[in-house]
Amino acid sequence: MNAVVEASQPVDHRSRVALWAYLLAEVVSTTGTRMSMVAIPWFVLTTTGSAATTGVVAFAETLPYVVVLALGGPVVDRFGAWRVAIVAGITAAALVGAVPALYAAGALHLGVLVVLVATVGAVRGLETSTYVLLPGLAEKAAMPLTRATGLHDGMNRTAGMLGVPLAGVLIAVSSAPAVLVVDAASFLVAALLLGLLVPRTSQPPTRDDEVALDDVPQSRVRAYVAELREGFGFLMRDRMLVAIAVLVLVTNLLDQAYSAVMVPVWVHDELGSPLALGLIGGVFGVGAVVGSSVFAWLGPRLPRRRSFAWGFLVGGAPRFVVLALAVVLPPVLAVSLVAGLAVGAINPALAATEYERIPRHLQARVIGALAAVAMAGIPVGGLLGGLAVERLGLDVALLVFGGVYLATTLAPFVFPVWREMDRTAENPVTVDS
Repeated sequence: MNAVVEASQPVDHRSRVALWAYLLAEVVSTTGTRMSMVAIPWFVLTTTGSAATTGVVAFAETLPYVVVLALGGPVVDRFGAWRVAIVAGITAAALVGAVPALYAAGALHLGVLVVLVATVGAVRGLETSTYVLLPGLAEKAAMPLTRATGLHDGMNRTAGMLGVPLAGVLIAVSSAPAVLVVDAASFLVAALLLGLLVPRTSQPPTRDDEVALDDVPQSRVRAYVAELREGFGFLMRDRMLVAIAVLVLVTNLLDQAYSAVMVPVWVHDELGSPLALGLIGGVFGVGAVVGSSVFAWLGPRLPRRRSFAWGFLVGGAPRFVVLALAVVLPPVLAVSLVAGLAVGAINPALAATEYERIPRHLQARVIGALAAVAMAGIPVGGLLGGLAVERLGLDVALLVFGGVYLATTLAPFVFPVWREMDRTAENPVTVDS
């Protein structure tokens, strides 16, 4: 069976329902996660008054997330992406729900919060289990992969558009821990949608379904290490995937400093209202949803590399510069809207390239390895952002980080390896199964 989807192949109603149930589950869980990404930094900043402490809490969540991304691929392969996604969602709901429960009981000290967010981060690191369900669902629904990734990104952008401003409103009228109640419920609802409406057959083959790597019996540890090495080995042999990982590594570091530290500090110092915090993220989300929708429609006919490169260039560094120069909200909102429109092409282009280049039975391992490298800058980003703001001042830190962002996003215009992104789109990898 060929993994490249043809638009003319037959499709039944249940396959379409399964695909849209999957997308809805992603919207629900991502909305809750985006809300907590606003609520937790604001809670720490307002209770401690320290940008550095805010960065430390962000580090505590994101480091386990990256570690599990790197090491969790063989686990997903062994137990099956569908099952892991459901169990991870239920576990995350319980852990996130513990935060407001402990707060209400007067037992939510900083150390307890750090432990909880670190554990939640580790569970979220298994998100490759949901990510690798998409190609199978798109194939069964007879949807071109570029369009499916565009829809997926657009729905996630919608979640950001809804989650961030909703968090700002809820924090203003209630409290940051109350936002986490909604986040916990979102994980549970998403797990139910996957369990009830998305078929297990949409997942890639589990390890037990594959032919063994050799005929020599291996211990579970040796087998795990071999599978992990196979994923990282495939990644390191593909220059295009390495280029993607390095670029996203740097930009994720800078984006984490921007969203987890610099924007909350700017809003706190200049405006003093969490409503503005939600509004900045919401306007960016509106632009990103529109941009993703346009790319989902036009993506199969657009040059992938140029769309991706210009999206990163316009959607990256200008956000830092305007925040350094502005003392009122409107210019920040205007730049956030344009940046959101531009970044709508980034994730669909990346996802389609990865799916096309990586065989399905290796996707959990290779995409997990790639995501781990790409996300490795996120824990450091929160720490560096907090330290830079305290040592250099907010404005100087913003200009320095924005300059690095600009230099990084020029890479797809300069280095020849990025031309392979268009070649992949013209001649996608096919996998026989």
